[in-house]
Amino acid sequence: MTESRPLPNPPPLAGEGANGRLAHREPELTEVAAAVIERPDGSFLMARRPEGKAYAGWWEFPGGKVEAGETAHDALVRELEEELGLRVTEAWPWLVRSHVYPHAHVRLNFFRVTGWEGEPHPHEGQALAWTHASAPELDPILPANGPILRGLALPLVYAISDAEALGVDVFLRRLEERLAAGLRLVQLREKGLPERALEALAGHAAGLCRRAGAKLLINSDLELARRLGAGVHLNSAQLAGLTARPDAPWVGASCHDAGELARAAALGADLALLSPVLPTASHPGAPTLGWPVFEALARGCPLPVYALGGLNEADLAAARRHHAHGVALKSQAWR
Repeated sequence: MTESRPLPNPPPLAGEGANGRLAHREPELTEVAAAVIERPDGSFLMARRPEGKAYAGWWEFPGGKVEAGETAHDALVRELEEELGLRVTEAWPWLVRSHVYPHAHVRLNFFRVTGWEGEPHPHEGQALAWTHASAPELDPILPANGPILRGLALPLVYAISDAEALGVDVFLRRLEERLAAGLRLVQLREKGLPERALEALAGHAAGLCRRAGAKLLINSDLELARRLGAGVHLNSAQLAGLTARPDAPWVGASCHDAGELARAAALGADLALLSPVLPTASHPGAPTLGWPVFEALARGCPLPVYALGGLNEADLAAARRHHAHGVALKSQAWR
């Protein structure tokens, strides 16, 4: 692990005088394409900036500036070939995050690159390292890239409990089976259960998730989540009423429009559910977003957005093409 260090002095900006003050000029917005190059084992590639560049020695995701006339995807493909000698064959649009450095204002368009040809070789003097979100072991990481690691710790499938329909015993048995098969993110949402039955179910579910290394989020009950050491998933009313992020290891939020997504991001939520995407058996005839509207809302979001409503795991690729982090499933999760 490299040693932590303070931020280096940035290069002077155009219009900066000898006293270091700007002559009434803000850094211009620079569009950047950034790649999370992922191997099947969950590891991903990071690059250390070489000497002679701003923030030399700091780690970042590979990528570069979007040139005039390019899309972010075009820039991604070009930059990875120029910098690393890789030909991209599969890249999923993901998060968009803005960051203001002393010397630049950047908007990073992140893609999760899961297919490429060739082996990465540093063509511009940068060091390369494969790492993992659970233990990156790389330091320091550029501030604009740090929050991305938290998103990478979230799996592509978010399962919502259905104990009321299945029965508690059947649900717990299926939860144990799904956890053994690799499920790593669960929301406990059982509005029809009496309080004591819900607490007992939550305790069992928390134990199963803890032993499997999975994340459990409790829907709307902040106190129960606190007692269990679990995350919390906020409903729309809580999202509108809270003024600060709840004190929980993971915070999710249920969203249905652009305003709620913006509110979730402002509160510092780790993830959002955006629904309903397609018609569901539980709400026949209810209005749905459809994929075009879902994409318009999720595109450019700074936090992972799961698509919910009328979906199953076979819809994962379609969801990712439309800028979703992954899919959230209820009844389909336990079949």
